[in-house]
Amino acid sequence: MTKAIANLPAYQRAIAKGHLGSCGIKYRDLEKPIIAVVNTWNEIVPGHCHLRHLAEEVKRGIRASGGQPLEFNTVAICDGIAQGHGGMRYSLPSRELIADSVEAMIHGHGIFDGMVLLGSCDKIVPALLMAAARINIPSIVVTGGPMVNQIKPWESKAARQQFLRGEIPEEKLFDATVAYYPSAGVCPFLGTANTMCLIAEALGMSLSGTAAIPALDKRKEAMAYQSGVAVMRLLEQGIKPRNIMTLPCFYNAIALVAGIGGSLNSVLHLPAIAHECGLNVTYNDFDRISRETPLIVRVAPNSRDYTVADLAPVGGVPAIMKELLPVMHDGMTVDGKNLYEMIAAAPPADGEIIKPFGAPFAPEGGIAVLTGNLAPDGAIVKSSAVPAELWRFSGPARVFETEEECIKAVEDGQVQEGDVIIIRNEGPKGGPGMREMHRTTEVVARFNRVAVITDGRFSGASAGLSVGYLSPEAADNGPIAFVEPGDLIEIDIQQRLLNWHISEEALKQRRDNAGKRSGPDVKSDFLTLYGRNTTSAANGAVRKLNG
Repeated sequence: MTKAIANLPAYQRAIAKGHLGSCGIKYRDLEKPIIAVVNTWNEIVPGHCHLRHLAEEVKRGIRASGGQPLEFNTVAICDGIAQGHGGMRYSLPSRELIADSVEAMIHGHGIFDGMVLLGSCDKIVPALLMAAARINIPSIVVTGGPMVNQIKPWESKAARQQFLRGEIPEEKLFDATVAYYPSAGVCPFLGTANTMCLIAEALGMSLSGTAAIPALDKRKEAMAYQSGVAVMRLLEQGIKPRNIMTLPCFYNAIALVAGIGGSLNSVLHLPAIAHECGLNVTYNDFDRISRETPLIVRVAPNSRDYTVADLAPVGGVPAIMKELLPVMHDGMTVDGKNLYEMIAAAPPADGEIIKPFGAPFAPEGGIAVLTGNLAPDGAIVKSSAVPAELWRFSGPARVFETEEECIKAVEDGQVQEGDVIIIRNEGPKGGPGMREMHRTTEVVARFNRVAVITDGRFSGASAGLSVGYLSPEAADNGPIAFVEPGDLIEIDIQQRLLNWHISEEALKQRRDNAGKRSGPDVKSDFLTLYGRNTTSAANGAVRKLNG
């Protein structure tokens, strides 16, 4: 009899077994360890629409190793579909919703000894890692793998710009999009989804070498099966997520993000996962580690040609971490081996997609944390995606209260070269929900010299001089709330500065004269509760439990 179900009172244990029998479980199978197969499958999200099949492989592995799998589902939102409208407010809050739902299912039933968690996309993988840390029973994460694109990243971007200029109809853009996103799997570029899948492996929570294997590759099925086998070994050995996800392993994950030029959303998710482990990861950790970690990988959006699926043939995460060994820390993995053992057998850098540590694409990693009187708690820029000529930039502020207001102004010709676009009230509390400003970065791509600064966030696919995650946000009366049109804003990535040319006296006067800030007009109890209970981006937008 398993430990979890054995701990139930005798009468309730018998009744619980009876209910499970109603679902088709044989009585003798309830003497085996019961493993939750936490699936995020649905028919809406490309990264998840094949997870039902992978879950069957996971269950085969569990059964073959003496366990009894029981599957349940959670919600999953596609950020690609949610972009550019009010639906994006639900994306980040869904991270907490998913983690909470896993906790409710596991603790609510009280019968599970371990978990295999399947997910692929932006908020879902971090949510599963958060749940694994919070619940802390033997667990392993299975990620869905990237798509294999049929056209190059630059061709997809060109089609989008053609549509925005009115040169092609919607159906032509549809065709180009499907050619770039041709199947089930994570979107091809190194956005948040692929970044978080690579992070799950770097943290030691996914089997080594799995994250970059394409979604429909037969090797992905084999890895799903082996993950089912592995969770039973973790159970036997008593290895739990918090044994694996230690503070040095979080530093490894940050170094990976810096070395690959990964998604800025990792600055929200890694602190949130660490928080569930009882650990503290900050903006400063990202900046410190990025300064000492060279950029050794270039795939889209930092490359015109290569995508994440191209990492698999050159060694994937193990090869990347092998080159980053000078900034890596040893640690435990779900493979049953320590990290140093796992990466020892990885191939060397191929020199094209992965560069050697000593001959990188750039001497520093892809993330820079900017501070100054506009962002006292910090703001984040994906420096690897910013052209060198824009690393120092100053210009007059063009202030917008929402993303929609900004996009309309751009379309109406009210934004000019040299402007610094300020989009506020889009933070975790002010949104509420901290929308991505990816559509904004796409429409301003027509300009050569324009900066975007926001207390919202950016897609991993965003490029250009885009500064986000600014803290404190406008809803917390951060300085961004008091910027006025025409104010001079200065950005210096090399010096890590984000300055607003205003005197302390003038700022105090603006604060004193400002009326009480009204909350957003959002008719959703879910979003309202989220906004009331979330913390700043600098704290990972985790929940505050009191006050």
